[in-house]
Amino acid sequence: QVQLVESGGGLVQAGGSLRLSCEFSGGMFSRYAMGWFRQAPGKEREFVARISWSGIYYVDSVKGRFTISRDNAKNTLYLQMNSLKPGDTAVYYCAADLIHTVEARTEVRDYDYWGQGTQVTVSS
Repeated sequence: QVQLVESGGGLVQAGGSLRLSCEFSGGMFSRYAMGWFRQAPGKEREFVARISWSGIYYVDSVKGRFTISRDNAKNTLYLQMNSLKPGDTAVYYCAADLIHTVEARTEVRDYDYWGQGTQVTVSS
């Protein structure tokens, strides 16, 4: 059974940086496309970034500030977040998708496995 565990969240001032990690277990990490989503209070969970055999994709609001990467040897997914804004405050989730396509696959229903989330709070 695939399990995902996020870490690295916290409280940071606007303009600061955080790096989130997602440890993958229970399967072959390299076979999966991986994504980051976030959910702010009272809002729906939204796509942030995805890394797959087909490429890397970001939501427009984080382009140039966030970087998704993976280390297949460590079974770990990362999200480097720079120039953080109060609007980035949310619970961040990593997710695994067995399907690699040229499409970005940004919907929650596209992903098969989810972590429990890590809180990111950006103060103004």
